Amino acid sequence: MTPLIHFITSYGYLAIFLGTFLEGETVLITGGVLAQSGYLDLSGVILAAFLGTLCGDQLAFYVGKLKGLAFIESRPHWKKKTGRVFHHLRKHQILLILGFRFIYGIRTVTPFIMGAIGIRPLLFFVLNVIAASVWAVAIGSLGYLLGQAAEKLLHEVRRYEVWIISGIIATGLIIWAYYWFASKRRDRE
Repeated sequence: MTPLIHFITSYGYLAIFLGTFLEGETVLITGGVLAQSGYLDLSGVILAAFLGTLCGDQLAFYVGKLKGLAFIESRPHWKKKTGRVFHHLRKHQILLILGFRFIYGIRTVTPFIMGAIGIRPLLFFVLNVIAASVWAVAIGSLGYLLGQAAEKLLHEVRRYEVWIISGIIATGLIIWAYYWFASKRRDRE
């Protein structure tokens, strides 16, 4: 077993938990591909992603509840996104709670805003559990199916799997780092 494969089998679920706590899709799709390859168990990948995204969103909700809208006002980058979130909240509060993690561009700020504007904690928690479950199963399964498709397309995928997995992980890390640094830069502006 190569060091990379040993690392994945030893810390893969923890990496998925942490990755989905912070953001999500790329990490979870990678976890699904790794499950299809036999390095991780798909149910473990989905469970780790569910717990990671649920904990991350609940934390953001309660930080929003504590810090309030004044915190958003001090962050110009977040302030731009809040208009969209407030618009959707006025029209479709329950649907937004159930679907915000599927809407690119407002996913990370939405739980914070929901806490800041006073959404009832129990309502948010119950709907967040449902939404996190659907998201983890859907995106994890998508990664698993992508892994199956890749294996069918590349008959000799086993011979190149370490390189493929390394490439997926590297791509995911690069994408995550780009967005992380971009958000930090916007927060400073």
